[in-house]
Amino acid sequence: MIFIGFNSKVYEIVSHIPEGKVVSYGQVASMAGNYRASRAVGYAMHGNPYYGSVPCHRVVFQNGNLTDGFAFGGKDVQRQLLEAEGVTFTKDGYVNMKKCRWDGTPST
Repeated sequence: MIFIGFNSKVYEIVSHIPEGKVVSYGQVASMAGNYRASRAVGYAMHGNPYYGSVPCHRVVFQNGNLTDGFAFGGKDVQRQLLEAEGVTFTKDGYVNMKKCRWDGTPST
């Protein structure tokens, strides 16, 4: 896919998150060139026109919490999608960021 602009950079980055991994909104913002734009990343994820190609369910808060505003079915659906990929959660219901955070390295 070819993307243009900030949202496009966001979609490009998120499209490379491997199955079973997550990133925070802030990580995506930094990777897209504006570390202060985590809220803009959230807006881009909420309006994701490429659902299926751009796995927005793999973007979570920095502490591993899921968003109530997940555009494609809510927090429970986001968790189900992540668990189906092998993402683990703490007993408090947060993504285990130590284990599941993607470092941006391209998957092979």
